[in-house]
Amino acid sequence: MSSVLDAARAWLAQDPDAETRGELTDLISRVETGDAEASADLDDRFSTRLAFGTAGLRGTLGAGSNRMNRVLVAQAAAGFAAYLIERSSGATPTVVVGYDGRRNSDVFARDSVEIFAGAGLNAILLPRLLPTPVLAFAVRHLGADAGVMVTASHNPPDDNGYKVYLGGDDQGAQIVAPADAEIAAHIQRIADEGNITTLPRSVGYANAPESVVEAYVSATAAVAPAPAAAEGLNWVYTAMHGVGWETVSRVLTEAGYPQPTVVEAQIHPDGRFPTVAFPNPEEPGAMDLSFETARAVDAELVIANDPDADRLAVAVPDADSEGGWRRLTGNEIGLLLGWRAARLAAAGSGIGGDAGAPASLACSLVSSPGLQAVAEHYGLEFHSTLTGFKWISRAPGIVFGFEEALGYLVNPTTVRDKDGISAAVALLGMASEARAQGRTVADLLQEFRDTFGAFASDQISVRVSDVSEIAGIMAALRAQPPAAVGEIAVSRIDDLLLGVDGLPPGDVLRLWLDDGSRLIVRPSGTEPKLKLYLDVRGSSAKKARRRLEALRAGAEELLVSVR
Repeated sequence: MSSVLDAARAWLAQDPDAETRGELTDLISRVETGDAEASADLDDRFSTRLAFGTAGLRGTLGAGSNRMNRVLVAQAAAGFAAYLIERSSGATPTVVVGYDGRRNSDVFARDSVEIFAGAGLNAILLPRLLPTPVLAFAVRHLGADAGVMVTASHNPPDDNGYKVYLGGDDQGAQIVAPADAEIAAHIQRIADEGNITTLPRSVGYANAPESVVEAYVSATAAVAPAPAAAEGLNWVYTAMHGVGWETVSRVLTEAGYPQPTVVEAQIHPDGRFPTVAFPNPEEPGAMDLSFETARAVDAELVIANDPDADRLAVAVPDADSEGGWRRLTGNEIGLLLGWRAARLAAAGSGIGGDAGAPASLACSLVSSPGLQAVAEHYGLEFHSTLTGFKWISRAPGIVFGFEEALGYLVNPTTVRDKDGISAAVALLGMASEARAQGRTVADLLQEFRDTFGAFASDQISVRVSDVSEIAGIMAALRAQPPAAVGEIAVSRIDDLLLGVDGLPPGDVLRLWLDDGSRLIVRPSGTEPKLKLYLDVRGSSAKKARRRLEALRAGAEELLVSVR
């Protein structure tokens, strides 16, 4: 404990934040009096540090190297600046920084631009709190070498994060290996050198003009200008206490869509997220206020963004669902938007977002295999990638990409990341066109099944308090691979750690069953969860549901046996 105390005191000496200084001072005092609980807490905060990886940084706010705070962010900014200078060949790198409405997002963003400017970079700060897709857009629009978005997206209220993008050949996409390890090495060097108070800072950074946001609004409105049938569309929108609404409203006006009825209690940014236990539209209960609002106004459609507006959720009226509304799965939305993109690509040049590359659809390997069926139907290329838009966005010739966790890339020429706002516009366009024919989004889903088959998906998510349990489960499955899942024999197992289909190695097991079903097991990349993804295909929705129920029961039995 003496070494942990030394680390804590050294951290305290350089912490510029009064709140975390007070938190750490109190904790050190309690440890010095022999408080066992405080000792365990201090050890958790300083026995390791938040790892910088391909998702950047993400963690709980608080004092210590294993928390998100101003010391850690300063080290990250200085390390990232050193990385950009090292690869700049003598030119002055440009980096643009954005932030959302979470606690300390604005503070972390301003610390970052001051340190970037102090290191000699051209540092640009977006004009106010804005959605993550605006930052991803700005990296390309401004020709920047890099971008940083301070956000923890849909994580719990006490979290924050640091998401990193690279321009140039990376086209404004999130970082991938080996950049993550190279940046991490620079950050570690800064941390080892000691006190962040010696880092040069400057207020000589630039504030991005409002024209950057206006350019994003125009590019996004152009994704799907409103058809005449959009007039009178009665729909509901929630920002889930995030930053989406101001930008969404402007896009709707420019694209010509009617403004929605908003969920008033959730429409303005509030980092406390007071009306939801977990600010993720996928979580049970998160959209209850949206459904309540929709029932009150007899809406045709509900659309939700997560707090940084990079994800999209959609719900439709459904008499068989409790409360009369059903949230579509991420796969259902992704297949509809992919179908739209495929039709547009087939009717156009057939060239994708990369000049000269054949147009392609892409999704993460845990997303519905239905997208491949769509691509094949329209003669397009298809790419299955590792999870995360850092991989999806790099698919050659991409015209559309998605992941089942409500992430959609519909406008790759301007935003190389998931974008819940442009996806919402594309979905509103589809809903409006269907409306002109007297049909609904539910009718579009049925038409999809009639055309491509009934694909059904489900997910089992196991949250753990000790992440070592996840590693234990993965090891057990590798040591004793299952011969069957429920009543269905396993025909093949792909272990992506060994490299499969040209994919980079990943901690993923993919089980193929004799009836064509698929079960994928992997640790979450952002949360302490083990995730199991279930996919089936049937000749009808009813048959697909039965097959999915049987697969889920078998997967749950398998999980019990290895835990």
